[in-house]
Parts: sequence; structure tokens; C-alpha cells
Amino acid sequence: MNLLQWLLEGSIGIGSSAILVREVVGNGFGLASAVGGMRRRVWAWPIGIAGNLVLFTVFVGGILDKPQVHDLWGQAGRQVFFLAVSVYGWWRWRRGRAAGGSEDGGAVTPTWAGSRGWAQLATFAVLGTAVFYVVLEQLGSWGPLPDAWILTGSILATYGMARGWIDFWLIWIAVDVVGVPLLLEAGYYPSATLYLLYGAFCAWGFWTWLRVRRTLDTDDIDVPEEVAA
Repeated sequence: MNLLQWLLEGSIGIGSSAILVREVVGNGFGLASAVGGMRRRVWAWPIGIAGNLVLFTVFVGGILDKPQVHDLWGQAGRQVFFLAVSVYGWWRWRRGRAAGGSEDGGAVTPTWAGSRGWAQLATFAVLGTAVFYVVLEQLGSWGPLPDAWILTGSILATYGMARGWIDFWLIWIAVDVVGVPLLLEAGYYPSATLYLLYGAFCAWGFWTWLRVRRTLDTDDIDVPEEVAA
């Protein structure tokens, strides 16, 4: 079995269950992208796109065989949306890097979404979940309501990351809270495990970006010169 065949068809046996090699590989790319995102590095976006392409084939059984009986169309669909939003994020961070980036070396400067940003996020969260629920239910997705929120929340979090909003880490945590039990019940154990790790990682990422923001705010404070004696 060559490398490409191993990636497309290989599986790892754990007890009576089989886990696709590409599910593990795709999630590995996703984790690497998250690390790059926390460090605000431009390479996080192309790495994430590679993971999206691999994971798309995992959640849709009609393309390539998989051991799970459930098709999570929301999980598959979010990989497609990720591609579009990630291209935007890649472009935005590259432009930020070309313009000099953040004072501490990151591609973007962490900021808060603010009231206007949260109004946009909340509106899309409600409308997106409602619309995707109807679509996913018609497609026969297993668990259409939580799957709809995972899809919607993932789009919002990725968009927030592209904008450099600190708040996007909190949205990811809300996605993970719903995603872990759904994926466990559906038998996607590597993805469920990664979602669990993501939850802890996102808390760390939120604190990291918050600390950077506070440091930059402190540096911006003008310190009065010492009065000569």
C-alpha cells in the first residue's frame, strides 16, 4: 500500500472499531492550524485548508468509504465554508503582515469584537442555525440541530479569527461543548477527542490573546517623564 492509498483507504483498529487514517491526519492538520492561529502566524490558514479538504471526505460517506454509519452533513459542509472563510483569513493576515503586523510580531493585533461585532455575530448565529437546521434535516443529517450550530459557530469563529477578534475563542468553546457529545454518539472518536482537546486549547488561546491585548494596552499608556530636580 503506497502513501496515497494508505491515506485514502487506511484505517486503525481499536478493539472492535476502525478509525480512518485520514480522520486522524485531517484533525492533526486542524490542531496544527489552531496552534498557528494562537501564535497569529499566517501559515495557520493554508495548514487549516489542507485539513478541511481531508476531513470533508471523512464526514461524507458517498465520496469515500468510512466505517461510521452516520453522515454528518453539517460537519462536511463546514469544511466547505471553512475553505471560503479561510481564504479570506489568509488574505487578511497576509495583508496585515505586509503592513507590519502587530507590535509583538503577530500577523494581526488582537482586538475585541465590540457591541457592533457581537450584534453581527448574534444575528448570524440565530439565522444561520435556523437555516442550516432546515437544510441538514432535509439532507438527512444525523442530529441536525446540534450539527447546525456546530456549522454556524465554526463559521463565526473562523470569521472572528480572520478579523483578529479575541472573542472568537469563546465561540469555539461553545462549538466544542456541543460537538464532543454529538461526535461521540456518532462514532467519530478522533474528532470527538480533538474537540475535547480544542476546548482546553481554546481557553489557553483566549488567555494568550487577552494577555497580548493587555500588554499592548499597557505599552500605549504614556509614562510622564521624570521631572528634573
